Amino acid sequence: MVDFDATPEGEPVLGALLSLPELMGRKKVGPAEIDTGLLTGSWRRLVLSAPHLEPGTVDWKAYTFCVLEQLHRMLRSKQVFARNSSKWGDPRAKLLTGEAWQQARPTVLASLNLPGEAGAHLAARAALLDGTYREVAARVPDNAQIVFDDDGRLHFAALEPEPEPASLLNLRAAVNAMLPRVDLPEALLEVMSWTGADQAFTSVTGGEARLKDLHVTIGGLLVAHGCNVGYTPVMGGADALKYSRLSHVDQTYLRLATYRAANAALIEHQASIPLAQAWGGGLVASVDGMRFVVPVPSVYARPNPKYFGRRGGATWLNMINDQAAGLGGKVVAGTPRDSLYVLDVLYDRDGGRRPEMIVTDTASYSDIVFGLLTLAGFAYAPQLADLPDQKMWRIDRTADYGAFQDAARGRVDLARIERHWEDILRIIGSIHTGAVRAYDVIRMLSRDGRPTPLGDAIAHYGRIAKTLHILRLADEPGYRRQIKVQANLQEGRHALARKIFHGRSGQLYQRYQDGMEDQIGALGLVLNAMVLFTTRYMDAAVTRLRADGFDVRDEDVARLSPFVRHHINVLGRYSFQLPDLPGGLRPLRDKHAADDE
Repeated sequence: MVDFDATPEGEPVLGALLSLPELMGRKKVGPAEIDTGLLTGSWRRLVLSAPHLEPGTVDWKAYTFCVLEQLHRMLRSKQVFARNSSKWGDPRAKLLTGEAWQQARPTVLASLNLPGEAGAHLAARAALLDGTYREVAARVPDNAQIVFDDDGRLHFAALEPEPEPASLLNLRAAVNAMLPRVDLPEALLEVMSWTGADQAFTSVTGGEARLKDLHVTIGGLLVAHGCNVGYTPVMGGADALKYSRLSHVDQTYLRLATYRAANAALIEHQASIPLAQAWGGGLVASVDGMRFVVPVPSVYARPNPKYFGRRGGATWLNMINDQAAGLGGKVVAGTPRDSLYVLDVLYDRDGGRRPEMIVTDTASYSDIVFGLLTLAGFAYAPQLADLPDQKMWRIDRTADYGAFQDAARGRVDLARIERHWEDILRIIGSIHTGAVRAYDVIRMLSRDGRPTPLGDAIAHYGRIAKTLHILRLADEPGYRRQIKVQANLQEGRHALARKIFHGRSGQLYQRYQDGMEDQIGALGLVLNAMVLFTTRYMDAAVTRLRADGFDVRDEDVARLSPFVRHHINVLGRYSFQLPDLPGGLRPLRDKHAADDE
């Protein structure tokens, strides 16, 4: 028996649900015995006016389905919820309240640099928006990157691809030729020897004794799961690669927590390499989804014809920083908008520095998400599709913003934000402290696609940041290019992930979410290990080339990609013999050598 409860909005539906047993099986049910307020759309005709009904009666069967439809809608928006349930429970019950909120409040405000009173803060945001409008509008006559159509809507000129000078092409060719050729298992074992990542795999029983050659077994399992090929291709004569040993270690040592701990070691090592530091400081990150068809029956896979055809699928929403390190991710059903989960991914990193700027695609955008990310201290920089359809917002109705006058047709209501400021702080504080998932909060802030009053206040706050983002896109081509570069970095990572996850046609054969997260955790770890292997050897190659007098320019080094894959074999030949490396690294190949291996 499920113990349901409801918010005031959900109480009528819950009441109707509880009254259904009294109606079922009866020959006659009158209108006074049902809640006619729930009869929306065609349900009113089906329940009250069906041709077969006697005067003064209703169709209780149709009414039952109407109530169940309303119940499903209310469960999804958490207006009806199950007590003591993690998935279907009430997210409001997890929000910080009373004494708990008062104790956490000073720390939250200090860490997020938010004021307790909204007045001065909102006035400063209004002044920033007004000043930015005026500054950007003044530069419009000299700005060839933007145009306004007859309706005053803003359009961007396409970004021209950055030219690739001969010095970059020569450097890229030389570095790629110098990378040692290696099988994937050997690369994994070598990365483990550098980082000690294999030490993160501890027994679920808590035992401290380490099995002999445990790192070899772990390497075999990472190949089996990360390449989606199963045990058979990695099994060998060595005891560490026999079926019984693989199965035991898989069940005892490999789980989401140990994947994450191992990944933290890889992220830290990646950040220490000079070449990775030339790519970025680790403060810019992007979040995007990689889709997998799930061809087996699973309640955790959802249909999405755009990505999965007629079958169901799941999405790996993952985050990568500008040093090419995957910071973590989350497996979600294939259909929801990514925006519901972006904050949860950001707050649940495996390791690395907390990013300051977040790049996403359009699917991860909404005004509420803009507001929450801004409140959480992130500079949100989504790629906005169909920019002419994006409304720009102003606070001062009477201000003259020149060329933006017609585009700035929306008005931000500061009074609405100020009225809800304490609840806004409590919402973001509850997310920041981990008391509640951002996914649940965002669902709670919207009902049937429409924001609640509190959600609308957060959306108004987000519209200030959204408009500042659009103005910066219009005014700074370098900002647009930075966003594009980070988005391309994520696409490169996903392309490499597809190359690795090649078995079973790249489809995910896991029925349960835990199994999906474990296998994708293995893929993420193998992916980061390959990137780390490539980055370190690229760094060594750049150092060698500089010592040899090769034309190595800093601007070219910054454009090298760690997602090349010609030098690592992931198909069918799995050697787990790590050679003796007295110098710590394999010898680099000659930059003029033909790629005949």
